[in-house]
Amino acid sequence: MNKIITLIAATYLIIFLTSVHANAETAENLSEQNTMSVLWFQKAGEARGLYYQGYNIGRMRLDEIMSKKRRRNTLKPAIVLDIDETILNNSPHQAWYVMAGRKIPFNWNEWFKRTEAKPLPGAIEFLQYANSLGVEIYYISNRYQSQKDAAIKNLQSVGAPQADTDHVLLRQPGEIGKETRRRQVGRTHEILLLFGDNLGDFSGFDLLSVSERNQAVDRYREEFGKKLILFPNPMYGDWEGAIYNYDYKKSDEEKAKLRKKFLETYR
Repeated sequence: MNKIITLIAATYLIIFLTSVHANAETAENLSEQNTMSVLWFQKAGEARGLYYQGYNIGRMRLDEIMSKKRRRNTLKPAIVLDIDETILNNSPHQAWYVMAGRKIPFNWNEWFKRTEAKPLPGAIEFLQYANSLGVEIYYISNRYQSQKDAAIKNLQSVGAPQADTDHVLLRQPGEIGKETRRRQVGRTHEILLLFGDNLGDFSGFDLLSVSERNQAVDRYREEFGKKLILFPNPMYGDWEGAIYNYDYKKSDEEKAKLRKKFLETYR
């Protein structure tokens, strides 16, 4: 009898340890999957080219709009930009997380406090040009209010103009998306252009499903490159959140399954 009990206990122990190992492996693999996206963002000339392209388009559109005397609108001209992966490059933090293999909890705050993010290609030159034209610049980010000093310090350190308390608008407690802050700017300014790496940086895209987001892009297709300037970010964003139905508390196993579920193959 004792041998049977011992055998049963040993079997359950093996099953438990196998499960723990599998879970740990899944967690590490989930981080490993971001290796290529981070590597592309950091090293691909195509990524640099797309940033230059976006800001070049922004400059051409700004010239075009400002050359018209804007007689019909007495509001001050303004542009609205996201901060992270639009102006500042946080990919070193993403790379660190990949290398850590999820052994350390993901923590934006630790990285933000360092204020070491470098500017993305073309960003500062464009911002300084917009500033020279007398355009007001608003930085609307979903960083938290507690991170405002660090955001301003980092923006100022890379030469971003108008990076001050009045122009850096961060997420308010309980706020979903950026629409409230965009409307706040729109009450006193004519928003000429919006820049971001996430569809949520523009109106009409918050909390949509995967298919709904793509349908919305199709509806607004005439605005991309005209009023909406979109940058590439394969590392994170609402595109991933939509796959999880915006429930980031799902287990790594559930996330891994959903990632594969949304893949389209030829078979």
